[in-house]
Amino acid sequence: MRDLGVGFGYLLKGQRWMARHRRSYGFGLLPGLITLVLYAAALTALALWGTDAVGWATPFADGWPSPWLGLFRGFLTAVLFALGLLLAVVTFTAVTLLIGQPFYESLSEQVDRDVSPDGTAPESGLPLWRELWISGRDSLRVLVRAALWGVLLFGLGFLPFVGQTVVPVIGFFVTGFFLTEELAAVALQRRGVDLRARLRLLRSRKTLVWGFGTPLGLAFLVPFVAVFLMPGAVAGATLLARDLLDEGTGEGADGEPDGRRGERPDAEAGEGEADGGPALTRDRHPRPA
Repeated sequence: MRDLGVGFGYLLKGQRWMARHRRSYGFGLLPGLITLVLYAAALTALALWGTDAVGWATPFADGWPSPWLGLFRGFLTAVLFALGLLLAVVTFTAVTLLIGQPFYESLSEQVDRDVSPDGTAPESGLPLWRELWISGRDSLRVLVRAALWGVLLFGLGFLPFVGQTVVPVIGFFVTGFFLTEELAAVALQRRGVDLRARLRLLRSRKTLVWGFGTPLGLAFLVPFVAVFLMPGAVAGATLLARDLLDEGTGEGADGEPDGRRGERPDAEAGEGEADGGPALTRDRHPRPA
């Protein structure tokens, strides 16, 4: 349970780091604003022409008497817009990270240099087009996994009582896990950690991941909040990635000494050895993905 608080602490530290680096904050806002404009335009187009699209897709209903034709197509139009809105919420982080890959790479490197004992930051050594390809491919694979969870939870939502109480809570934790994966990927990809290894790392510290991602996912439900929290979330996820890989820091993001280094119990260290953890922590040099 202690890791829940540690994960939430990284979320706060990331926001505090951005508050102390305001020039970087303005730089980090650009990808979210670009994504917001694109999504707003797409949703506006869907609201304006959704009825025409539904009418085109349901020619069999042209001869239905009133009011059934209007009710049927009105319902389908509402469902279409709701699905578009849901898709926008689910994909916003992945699309923002893809658009902002150069922005967030630079931001994550700044955080690494700021907290690293030797003032350096790992670099992938890959060309930008290769990084964008890997990021887009991995984001798609993560979205497929998240969609499968979504279908499962949607089906369980019809269970009496459980579907209205337990399932929504599980849904928030699942969202928090995949949201953390997307954000931590910015720092971990620079270290040559591929998607499978990232998921293995995150699963080894689930409560840490939930402490970071679940409250962030709840905050992202508020309109426009994601845009303003995204830079700090990337900074906090970089700190979380350093913790997952047991990389030491000279100071925490809040300027206080970082007491996390070397604190992991022997049992956890052994568990990491079983799933390849130390191989990642010993290898400080980026590997081609």
